[in-house]
Amino acid sequence: MSKKFWNCLLFSPAVLGATLVASSAAVATESQSANLVAQSQDTSIETQEIELLAQVPGTNSANSVANAPATTIRQINRYGREGRNLRQPSLRNLNRGRRKTKGQVTSVSQLSDVQPTDWAFQALQSLVERYGCIVGYPDGTYRGNRALTRFEFAAGVNACLDRITELLQAAIADTVSREDLAILQRLQEEFSAELAILRGRVDALEARAAELEANQFSTTTKLRGEVIFALVDNFEDQGQYGTFNDNTQDEDQTVFQYRVRLDFNTSFSGEDLLFTRLQAGNAQAFNQKIAEAEGQQTFNILKDADETVELDKLFYKFPVRDNIRVTIAANKVSWYDFVPTLNPYMEDYDGGSGSLSAFGQRSPIYRLGGGKGLGIEYDFGCKDQYACSYSPFSLSFGYLAAEGEDPREGKGLFNGDYAALAQLTFTPIKNFQIGLTYNKGYFGPGNFGYDDGAATGLGDNGSLNSGFVGTGAANTIFGLNAELNDRRPGSVNIAQPVSTNAYGVQMSWRAADWVTINGFGMYLDGKLIGLGDFEQWSYGANIAFPDLFKEGSLGGIVVGREPYMNELDVPNGLASGLRQDMSWHIEAFYKYQVTDNISITPGVTVITNANQDDDNDELIIGTIRTTFQF
Repeated sequence: MSKKFWNCLLFSPAVLGATLVASSAAVATESQSANLVAQSQDTSIETQEIELLAQVPGTNSANSVANAPATTIRQINRYGREGRNLRQPSLRNLNRGRRKTKGQVTSVSQLSDVQPTDWAFQALQSLVERYGCIVGYPDGTYRGNRALTRFEFAAGVNACLDRITELLQAAIADTVSREDLAILQRLQEEFSAELAILRGRVDALEARAAELEANQFSTTTKLRGEVIFALVDNFEDQGQYGTFNDNTQDEDQTVFQYRVRLDFNTSFSGEDLLFTRLQAGNAQAFNQKIAEAEGQQTFNILKDADETVELDKLFYKFPVRDNIRVTIAANKVSWYDFVPTLNPYMEDYDGGSGSLSAFGQRSPIYRLGGGKGLGIEYDFGCKDQYACSYSPFSLSFGYLAAEGEDPREGKGLFNGDYAALAQLTFTPIKNFQIGLTYNKGYFGPGNFGYDDGAATGLGDNGSLNSGFVGTGAANTIFGLNAELNDRRPGSVNIAQPVSTNAYGVQMSWRAADWVTINGFGMYLDGKLIGLGDFEQWSYGANIAFPDLFKEGSLGGIVVGREPYMNELDVPNGLASGLRQDMSWHIEAFYKYQVTDNISITPGVTVITNANQDDDNDELIIGTIRTTFQF
């Protein structure tokens, strides 16, 4: 296909909870309130006035207020802000008197805010102290010198109405004085407009809460999703089993691919996590026939690229103590699910918001092994739940079996493929981390590879197991672990199981708010059991530019060598033809955050001397990735 196309591209009811806030402004004493009332109000009261108060609906607001959550204060503060910018015509009329004169205000209805020196304020304070209508702030403060909005004060009036109504309905009216009834009636009249508005808001909130409760997905589970659309092309030649074929130029075509992930995050205690992921897609990687994983993109990481919905990942994580967390791995769990990979911004768990390539996500040492088993995270800073202090050290370790579900001989949790990993992470200062990692693994014939324990053996269409990162020679051990002796399908099987010891170091340094530098190195010492030894290396560095040009955006550069075969010591010339030329991975991308849920990431990945063979041309992979998150 012509490449000209690519040259053009690259959101408790508030009335009851409000009483928490209304109490904060009471500073006048009970005697002051009573004197003011005697000057302005007749203390006699008729039976019909008591009946009027008795008609106010009883809502057990005293109990509700006493136990109102702190979050309702934020809700009332919002109402208060609304009260300062009233739009209702009837409420604007209440404020006209204030604008007409600068003299003494004789009616509370003329005020837009109720001050501690106002009659209504002192009267309410008297009711609060006698009947306990209102409680203080959760921190035990009273905040008596704070001014209130009319909405906040009306909420306090409503609380006292409800409390006195309860006393009247309980036939203990002798506990309520005539003076207090008179005060409360006057307050009710003065703030009738605000009370009506607040009650209307409560009704609306109750209706919305009921609707949300009736239609919620789950009380314990949150659903998160990610959809990736990718337009991709490989601009250079196609090779075959490590050697490019000059007669098959540019076999790869421009493709439009997708992958969908649905994550179900379930918590039963608020501290645990049951994680379930469903995944489907059609994103096939380039270079399938040559067992070549260099330059593979994160959205290519699929068990089957046939659009089949699969259970991709399942684990349960819970705390044993404040400093110990345990992960029970049930299906396709990877080391990064409980081990810190020290690659911020680039690491997105093979998702669509970090680096484009799988190599840019993390060190390849975390790709060795995966599946079912157990993981533990330990923080040295806590001795028990009452004695936690900061410690710069943490330890992560685990055991994962790729064939743990298979009961056949030579498989299962302890007789099949497995890997055991331990990592000590050191964080001396908040912006610098370093990790030391050891990974011990065993892989049956055809199952070795940097593939998160996929244990796939021969791939689709008779191709070799290519892994997710690394050269074809590294993932297949030059074909000697791929059930082939001459690295071609159909050959005589002389494959041997593999035992490995891998050592890694990772570091991350946030040099400034706008730049983070990450790096890693890995050395692997392996044995082809009964056949020989081999040695592999990988190293790399990347620079991340968070919030580049726009908040949420990300610029990134990745440079390194994907896992390659450095030495292969086997008899009878089985290593003949192995090339050891330096193959470099160079990647640049920019993720533009269009909205909170949509990002577009154009980028280019270049692989020099593909499959560690300088006779091969560079792989140049152009990608435009669009990610939708919800």
